[in-house]
Amino acid sequence: MSTASLPPVAPEVLAEAVEALTARLRKKLDAAVAECAGKATEGADGTVEVRFGEDTLVTLAPGPSGAVTEAGQAVCSCLLAPRCLHRTAVLGAAPIADAEASAEVGAEASDAAAEGASPAAGQVGALSVEPVPGSTAASGSGSESGPGLGSGSGPGSVEDVVAASLTPAQTRAGAALWQAASEALAAGVTAGGTVVQAELLRAAHTARLAGLPRAEAAALRVVRGLRNAREQGRGQRLSDLTAAFRELLAGAFALASGAAGPGAVGGARRAYEKGGSLRVLGLCREPVLSATGYGGVTTHLLGPGGAFHTVSDVRPGGIGRAKGAGTASVALGGAVLDHAGLARGGLLIAGATVSADGRLGAGRSVRATPVRGAAWSEEPVAALFARPVREAVAAALDAGAEPAGGTGPELLGCDVEVLGAAEDHLVARVLDGGPLVRLRVAHPHPELAHTANLRRIGGHPGLLLRVLGRPDPDRAATLRPLAVAPVPGASPTLRLPEEWLGRADLGYDRL
Repeated sequence: MSTASLPPVAPEVLAEAVEALTARLRKKLDAAVAECAGKATEGADGTVEVRFGEDTLVTLAPGPSGAVTEAGQAVCSCLLAPRCLHRTAVLGAAPIADAEASAEVGAEASDAAAEGASPAAGQVGALSVEPVPGSTAASGSGSESGPGLGSGSGPGSVEDVVAASLTPAQTRAGAALWQAASEALAAGVTAGGTVVQAELLRAAHTARLAGLPRAEAAALRVVRGLRNAREQGRGQRLSDLTAAFRELLAGAFALASGAAGPGAVGGARRAYEKGGSLRVLGLCREPVLSATGYGGVTTHLLGPGGAFHTVSDVRPGGIGRAKGAGTASVALGGAVLDHAGLARGGLLIAGATVSADGRLGAGRSVRATPVRGAAWSEEPVAALFARPVREAVAAALDAGAEPAGGTGPELLGCDVEVLGAAEDHLVARVLDGGPLVRLRVAHPHPELAHTANLRRIGGHPGLLLRVLGRPDPDRAATLRPLAVAPVPGASPTLRLPEEWLGRADLGYDRL
């Protein structure tokens, strides 16, 4: 049997399993979770198996979403099952299923069904942490970002729940979140193991049942942050966990006290509005990899008036899916293109549907025809690199701060001269008298090409580059590059294969 990754597990499934354990077994849980590393194998009919000794086998049978969402989908062959340490340890070792992504699938299914069509495969929000390629991919740290508990949904969005005041159930859910978050904070990273995380997951599920999807998402971000910190993951940052705790505690207090506004109650559903005819030009591809076991790709596009758009394909699958999705077919209006072709080409879309954050939706009425793309040296793409960098950074950060954005700062382009490597980043100077900037890896996973490409670029001081990336809102003068190209008419600069059409996607193409 080949090795396999554990599928994501719904928060309530893990919470119930932990609650069913005796106090004696709970003390052994973290050690048992650690023993599960590398033991998962592919079973029959799409199941995943973890063996403990010769006589005990735990089997996970994910549902259609690719996640374990029901207790019966996780079984153990031992005599104590289902209240056994083996089953609970495997559930605790698996990534936490992303409630936001699951809601996104359901929302798009409903939208497509209303139009008489099945939903496009893979039309799942990137996690930013998500996240949406902003949060996991946007930060490049494996952490997710999202709207705060008190933020509104932005213009043109749909609230699944709009309330003038909180219900008693929502107030109780807020109090439960406050209690669980306070205990997790007091425990700290060292003692914040599976049992502590399970209490947060139970409170998160209670918030979901009370109609508080944003509160649930905030709690899940804390759990993932604790896991990353305990595993000392390469992309883990203490500031991410601190921010997640701050957001959760502030939002939970507002809910428990009844002071939270309707924005804290808003639904997680993404709204798509009619966009009419739309011509979009490919800019680059960005691998998406979340701490929740989801992987895929987001392709960034430029639309009329310089508006940014995205087409995403994110599903359960982890790093393998993130790598393979870069050449997967684009499920949008029957267009015969893969993401690699779209990133260097374009689409003419009839009957387009567009979300508030620029995501292009799919449905029966959408028709897409491939068209010629534009080189980065051609208009309208060239205008992205002609804007003064300070003005572009301010505009990108402002756009990312708006509730409608939801995916972090917008992309910006600039021409730079590489000065050299310094610790974990490159130092570069923006051409024509611009400031010094740091270029940091967009995602540090070793199986993605980001790190190797930046290391290779750093070995050539004096190299002139055209860079397209995302400003890091947590670090001044820092850009996380997603793609690079030669500077027109400059030397020394990049020389790329002809089939790359003048630019390289740093997460996929190896320089």
